[in-house]
Amino acid sequence: MAVTPDDAELEQLFKDLAANISKPGATNIVIDETVMADFVITSILAPTKGSATMLNSRELRWTIPELGVDAGEGAALEFIVRHTGQTSGTKLVNESIEYSDTEGNVVTFPEPVVNVDCGIVVNPEPCPVPTNLTVDGCSDSVVVDLGDTYLESLGRIVQADVTIKNVCPGKRVALAVILTEIDQNGLEHQRGMKTMTIPAHSSPTCRDVLVKCVKFVVPEDLDTSGQRPLALCNARQFRARVIAHNIDTDYRCCESILTV
Repeated sequence: MAVTPDDAELEQLFKDLAANISKPGATNIVIDETVMADFVITSILAPTKGSATMLNSRELRWTIPELGVDAGEGAALEFIVRHTGQTSGTKLVNESIEYSDTEGNVVTFPEPVVNVDCGIVVNPEPCPVPTNLTVDGCSDSVVVDLGDTYLESLGRIVQADVTIKNVCPGKRVALAVILTEIDQNGLEHQRGMKTMTIPAHSSPTCRDVLVKCVKFVVPEDLDTSGQRPLALCNARQFRARVIAHNIDTDYRCCESILTV
């Protein structure tokens, strides 16, 4: 049994299977298939010949009383698998296929593969290491020392306000805030950049515009202070830079067409 990308290849597969039977006809055919550990069988459709049974989530058995005894004959079985692995790539579907019949035919099966795309998956917090413990028989309670544990995924949020000075009415402003962290040697390390469009105001004259709550996330695993790692007790030094300029302008280049 095999999983193929489309019906045409599936049909050709079983034509090849029939052609590979080395003796006229076959009786009491048994095909046992096991899919790879990255897959599970979710359902089996009724085969065109014989019957199929799911033995467990990864194994099935297809039995056919006879095939091609009186004339050339094919058979087909379709089943559905689901990928349960954690990695992407080109993967073999079948771990093993075992074929037997009364006549001792020798059958060669192909090795179908599928392309699996799991997307990009990040697991920042691994499962904790368990501590084994035993409660004696007839005991109501047990006292154990589970050792040390640490706070996970620590970090801080830098929330900044900035005032853009003397913004003329009717002009949008492009604003950028760049954040860096200063290590123990005075070197800067990138920690983030935010860019945003500040809407135009309608005051009769130029005025200051306050932009509030520009937020940056700075995880503790990026701490460059040189102190105890992954501890919120450390003092961290940051540096922020702000860039602002008008988006809209009254200037028009000769013969240019500009959408405002």
